[in-house]
Formats: sequence, C-alpha cells, structure tokens
Amino acid sequence: MTMPADLETDAARLRKAMANALAQDGVLTAPGWRAAVETVPRHRFVPGFYLPAGERDERGLTVWEPVTAELDHARWLAAAYSDTTLVTQFDGDEPDWKRPAARHGGAPTSSSTLPSLVVRMWVDADLQDGHTVLEIGTGTGYSAALACERLGSADVTSIEVDPHRLDQAAGTLYGCGYTPTLAVADGLYGYWPEAPFDRIVAACSFRAVPPALIAQARPGGKILLTLSGWLYGYARVLLTVAGDGTAEGRLLPGTVSFMSARTHAAPAFGNPAHWAAGLPEKGRTARYGPERITAATEEAFHVRFLAQSAVPDAQMVTIGEVVHLVDVVTGSAATLAPDGEGWAVCEAGPVRLWERVERVLDDYDAAGAPGPETFTLHVYDGGQRLRHPQLPDLPLPRL
Repeated sequence: MTMPADLETDAARLRKAMANALAQDGVLTAPGWRAAVETVPRHRFVPGFYLPAGERDERGLTVWEPVTAELDHARWLAAAYSDTTLVTQFDGDEPDWKRPAARHGGAPTSSSTLPSLVVRMWVDADLQDGHTVLEIGTGTGYSAALACERLGSADVTSIEVDPHRLDQAAGTLYGCGYTPTLAVADGLYGYWPEAPFDRIVAACSFRAVPPALIAQARPGGKILLTLSGWLYGYARVLLTVAGDGTAEGRLLPGTVSFMSARTHAAPAFGNPAHWAAGLPEKGRTARYGPERITAATEEAFHVRFLAQSAVPDAQMVTIGEVVHLVDVVTGSAATLAPDGEGWAVCEAGPVRLWERVERVLDDYDAAGAPGPETFTLHVYDGGQRLRHPQLPDLPLPRL
C-alpha cells in the first residue's frame, strides 16, 4: 500500500491537536514539553500495534486487533496521536508486522505508553535543563525522543532489556535525528557506565527500589518509579537521594500502573485447587471481603498496594466465586468464598495471608483512610519502609 503524500502534514496537524488536548487537561503546562510533543513524530515509533476489539472470544479472552498503516491507514494514524497506550508485544514474542494476526489474550510485555503519562512522568521527575537522565525501559523510543527534544540527546541515556525492542527503537530514534546513549541492560542494575545521573525515571515497575539506582543518583538527585508486586498493587514514588546513600520520598496520587520489570514478574504457582486442597474444611467469617482491594475505585487501588506490602509474596486469582491467595515463598494459602451476606475465609501455612490483609485494613480505617500522598518511603542500608504517622511501618521486599 502506498502512503498518502500528505502523511507528514496530517501527522503534524494531529500532533498539534494532541498537544492542545493535553494542555487543556493540565498535562502540558511547560512550554518546553509542549514543543517536544508538537515536534516528535510518534507515528514513526509505532509502525504496528494492537488495540482491543471490544469483544471477548468464546474462552472469555480479550481479542486484540493488529493495526498498521497497511491495514488501515486512517485508524493507525489517529491512534498514534491519541492519548492511548499502544501495545506492541505480548508474552515477549515479537509480532511479524508484515503478516500480523489477531491475538487472543496474553500478557502485554512492551508498549508505547499514553503520551499524557509519558509527559507526566518527565514533569513529575522535575527534569530541568542541564540534567543528565537515565530512562529505564526504552520500549518504542518515543519517551526517550521527547527527553532528547527537551534536553538534548547528549544528556539522555535509555536502557532496554529486550534487544529486539531496543534495535527497533534505536533505528527510529537515529532516523529522527536523536542520538541518546542506548544499551541493552536490566533496569534492576541501572547503567553504571553513564552514572551518576541527576534524574532516573523508570517506565516499568519494581517490587522495591533497586539499590543500584540509589547508588547511581547524584546527591540531591531524584528517582521516579512505580512500585508494584504480585498482587498487582501499584504506587508511584518520587525519591530524593542523600549523600549518605539513603533516600526518602513521597507517594504520588493517581492510579498509574506499569508492566513489571521482567525479573520482578510474578512466578507461576500451579493449580489453585492443589493449594486449596490443603486448607481446613471449616474456616471463619472474614472481617472484610476481597472487594476492599479489588474494586474499581481509586481507594481500592491504593489499599491494594498497602495490603500487598503486608503479604509481598502472595498472588490472587478468582475461580468462579472463590478467591484464592497463594504464597509460593512460604507455602501459605487462603480462600475466600461467599457465605450469606459476607465471606468465609480458610487459611493454612506459616503466614495467615488474609489475616495480615485484615490487619492492614483495620489500621487504615482507624487512621481515617489516608490517601497515598500522606505516605513516605524511606530507603536505608538494610531495608525499605513505607511510613505513615498513624500506621505501623510496612516493609518492602528485599531485592
């Protein structure tokens, strides 16, 4: 298929419209970032991606439709300049974009993050002229391009664990005239050859703050990353690094989630029925139902992260009406099943998983349901703790 002759003209018009929309939403308040959004050609970084079809297959799996310029030029270009995350890879398998096929289910492993969040991350990290920055998770390269446009390529380092993804991003970045330092590397360890950095920003999530990132930030430098875990609770944190190797920062409001760093992804735990078979036949009445941490609300999003900090190795899956909690590290398990107007819980193993979650919920309610911005994270030699003046400390997992 031949591309329309006015592709670049149409793209420029759509970029300006996207920038206007982001400015109206309060995302683009700084002229430097607005100029970057109006300049960087996002469509070049996403030659192919998937969008949900709006329906599920006979197994209940989401159907993902491939979108390329060859398949549907208008849809491709419009989506490229929409404030939407565009999934570019599932389960670590690189698609054949010359012969793309629909996907049924699967776990996204690479994407072009929605532009409003990309800009928000850079702005929240307080990126200023003269700062050197490490981006963890190059992905398509669009975010790195914005940083290069704003700061200059010489001050930007971006690393990506997937060599094929980085190769494609590098080709597009260089083709657009951006020349940041790029490397295939695991973000868990930062990138020592270019350290120290004034700012470190992660476009993936970690179970706790990687110590290497603290060591590679200059005193007074800032680290912006998303914390997550095996219960899929999320919290964003902005840390300031001290000269003694410690760091302290606050949680940021909002419901932002990123794909886990591949080394921090949840492990397979087998058949939930096998775990449930070792539980007592009769349990107790639960003080709280699972909806406290699973509801589609901002509060539940926040509380899920707090609960996860109390049971960092637990995973959750719902089969029918029964909610299963499984901890592959300690061998603990629990189930929650509807019981009249409430829930019955059965637990076994060295860690009473739901009991720990209930304690967090008790403390949270007693403190008046404090929001994420009232919590601080303290990173020091030997540990990381989430703190609130009215709640017991919650430790993060050791890495």
